[in-house]
Amino acid sequence: MASTIRVRATSSGETTEVQALIQHPMDSGFIKDAKGEIIPPHFIQQLTFEYEGKNVFTADWGGGVSKDPYVKFAFKGGKKGDELKISWVDNKGATDTTTAKIQ
Repeated sequence: MASTIRVRATSSGETTEVQALIQHPMDSGFIKDAKGEIIPPHFIQQLTFEYEGKNVFTADWGGGVSKDPYVKFAFKGGKKGDELKISWVDNKGATDTTTAKIQ
């Protein structure tokens, strides 16, 4: 199965800029379907970015984040060719992990 995470990481000088798009329904548990029944909550609880074994960005989310979330941030460090590890865990126990080479 293909990863739900698409990442672009670019290094310039001392800073690495990261952009990520994650495919996930991010259902809050407050929305109804066409039949009028509530769609159960299904959302990413934690999103983590690691560089050289250390967390450079962590997000603790709830049902208030929109479908297919987009994240953009920068951190000091990172060299071209190095790898960045990205992973998430949702409230139903599903996970996904991928790595991206810094450009």
